[in-house]
Amino acid sequence: MKPYAGTEDSLWAATVSRRYRGVALAGDVACDVAVVGAGFTGLRAALDLAGGGARVAVVDAGGVGWGASGRNGGQVNPMLPVFQPNDLLKAVGARYFERLAAVSLGSADAAFDLIRRHGIECDARQKGWLRVDHCPKARDTAREGARLWAEYGADFRFLDGDDLRRASGSPVYASGILAPKGGAVQPLSLVCGLAVAAEAHGARIFERTAVGRLERGASGWTLHCGPHRIEAGQVILATNGYSSALRPDVARTVLSVTPIQMGTDSLPEDVIASILPGGQTIADTRRSIMYARREPRNRFVYGGAAMMGPGGRPYGFETLRRDAERVFPQLRGVDWRYRWGGQIALTRDRVPKFMEPEPGLIAGLGYNGRGVAMSLAMGKVLADRAAGTPAEDLPFPVTEADPMAFKRVQELGAGIALAAMRMADNREMRAAG
Repeated sequence: MKPYAGTEDSLWAATVSRRYRGVALAGDVACDVAVVGAGFTGLRAALDLAGGGARVAVVDAGGVGWGASGRNGGQVNPMLPVFQPNDLLKAVGARYFERLAAVSLGSADAAFDLIRRHGIECDARQKGWLRVDHCPKARDTAREGARLWAEYGADFRFLDGDDLRRASGSPVYASGILAPKGGAVQPLSLVCGLAVAAEAHGARIFERTAVGRLERGASGWTLHCGPHRIEAGQVILATNGYSSALRPDVARTVLSVTPIQMGTDSLPEDVIASILPGGQTIADTRRSIMYARREPRNRFVYGGAAMMGPGGRPYGFETLRRDAERVFPQLRGVDWRYRWGGQIALTRDRVPKFMEPEPGLIAGLGYNGRGVAMSLAMGKVLADRAAGTPAEDLPFPVTEADPMAFKRVQELGAGIALAAMRMADNREMRAAG
């Protein structure tokens, strides 16, 4: 499997600031911590651990950024997709509620601070995130949630009418919320930059190295990677939407879904000037989701929900193109040169999961579309735990394996579910006029 397989049609592959080119494991290795997954979560954990003096080995069956970290929308959104504080309280309990709320609401600031500290070139900009309402009911729900979250430090601003239309550049939304701390990064550049930083601190990174089996022994863990072995005191699983049979109990806690995106080359100023003129990212409240952003040199990216077709190739781009032209009529007739997709992971309660299936084996996954900011936050938590921080002092509670009910049925029926969501969204939008 070549590095970045499945991402070569992306705008991110075309504009990455510095590709990371690693080697495959070619012999046996001993380390303090082995990290499985070379994405945001795993590389953040490796960076912190190696910076603290630990011997760290990172392995990935594909390569740095091959999974969701190199394919996502690059939006750095400063909160979990949890509607109200009480929803988070029910999910994690009173002991962890305020800690996790603070981590979530501060996650965008923390991400941009990490980028600055390590001098990572990834087109980082913190100009805000617009979450616009597709119907009055969604507006009322979003505003009530924003008011309640403000009691815990959330900084949201309501926009209506012409103010919202000027900020978004779209004529189809009448209201929304601006989160000023939100922003954007070039995600493939960021994940490659994290790899470079982790390696500079002493971490060893092995691409094209699949772990076939984990084996627990008296003194730690053995990772069986083809003919080679990695002996590690502890193991971090950081595979998120690409979690598999390596630990089925972990994989079954999330549902993998497939967002897709399209990107343009440079657009004329008269086409793009009115779209998101302040540089904010945007998403809406539909079940079937829309998210978009401007890129340097007047490029534009538009994304939404879709399906994986035969051979692992995403489809649904024609539907996405029509939606882009509906939301932003300025884009009618533009050439969407880049088209790509990947898998993200959803949890039952929309809260990421921190797990310890066995002593010395820890995992973090399930970012529910907030993967840039929250995966970096989770990476720090995993590193802290591996370094000896007591579990009860961390912001995420340790959760037991909680299999997603009828996971396989849901994955097989994802196309039907997506069609139903779109029908519900369209019905609400028609009713709103």
